[in-house]
Amino acid sequence: MKLGILGLPNVGKSTLFNAITNAGAQSANYPFCTIEPNVGMVTVPDKRLEKLRDMYEPNKFTPATIEFVDIAGLVRGASKGEGLGNKFLSNIREVDAVVHVVRCFEDGDIVHVEGSIDPARDIETIDLELILSDIEVLDRRIDKTKKLLKADKKYQGELDFFERVREALEAGNSARSVECEGEEAELLASVSLLTNKPIIFAANLSEEDFKHGVEGNAFFQAVQAAAEKERAAVLPICAEIEAEIAGMDLEEKELFLSDLGLSESGLDRLITACYDLLGLMSYMTAGKDEVRAWTIQKGTKAPQAAGKIHTDFERGFIRAEVVSYDDLMACGTMAAAKEKGLVRSEGKEYVMQDGDIVLFRFNV
Repeated sequence: MKLGILGLPNVGKSTLFNAITNAGAQSANYPFCTIEPNVGMVTVPDKRLEKLRDMYEPNKFTPATIEFVDIAGLVRGASKGEGLGNKFLSNIREVDAVVHVVRCFEDGDIVHVEGSIDPARDIETIDLELILSDIEVLDRRIDKTKKLLKADKKYQGELDFFERVREALEAGNSARSVECEGEEAELLASVSLLTNKPIIFAANLSEEDFKHGVEGNAFFQAVQAAAEKERAAVLPICAEIEAEIAGMDLEEKELFLSDLGLSESGLDRLITACYDLLGLMSYMTAGKDEVRAWTIQKGTKAPQAAGKIHTDFERGFIRAEVVSYDDLMACGTMAAAKEKGLVRSEGKEYVMQDGDIVLFRFNV
């Protein structure tokens, strides 16, 4: 999974990126501090996987990972080449989902590129640039479809749909707001539109506001209202707090978060939100050689899940020997789970469940 962190300059984007990846991206109080996108890999926290590691004491331990990309700050006019312009926009096209950081705090020492704090305006500024860029991309696809239509009338439906999407964009709405299903959803996915990417708004609050609850923060409420319109998730976060805990050991971190009334860091909450947003889940393989998490789409069947490990596993799939994580933990060992009949033999139509521990049988 590849997540792009974007926002206006000086909203806390690079501070948050540094905190969650410990990648040491440059962070400073002026626009365009980030020129090339910074990239950092983060392991997906999963207590189930850690328990399996304790149980098997494997030679190799491989959690799932997420790639975070800190994309340069966007400014008004980027779609026309202002700031870093189209270079910035091309970086967004490469990610699976967008984390849009919105500043929700006052601080006279940190300049705002627009001169004041206004989350609704800031979101609108970025949305407009993405929409303008999408219109250019969609126009090229519409021109291509019109040429195809001259040779074959079957493209009329495709043209009608793309023109409907264009009307939505012209009206200032994102591509993801367009109602579509089945073939239309596939058509929309075939065009690389920035405003069709899943999005989470990360409302960056001051430490003081975060400690005392976000609901009373008018800036946060403005982000919620914008997200509702965008069909997007909202995550209250404090980049300052994330920066503080980044260098702490586990015990220190848990104590610090507990004092704030939190059970998870912002990174953990962000990863959970992104998995939900993209409809992802994890299954696990476990043994003395390796304990490993595999990320798949919800609804994936056993042969396709096996294909994540190796294409031969899918091609020669025979069956999957499956035990749920909870059943394995209750029994204490795989042998005990087998004795109790809790290890199931599943075929090609089995739909994988989050937390399944699997051994795939195959023959090529």
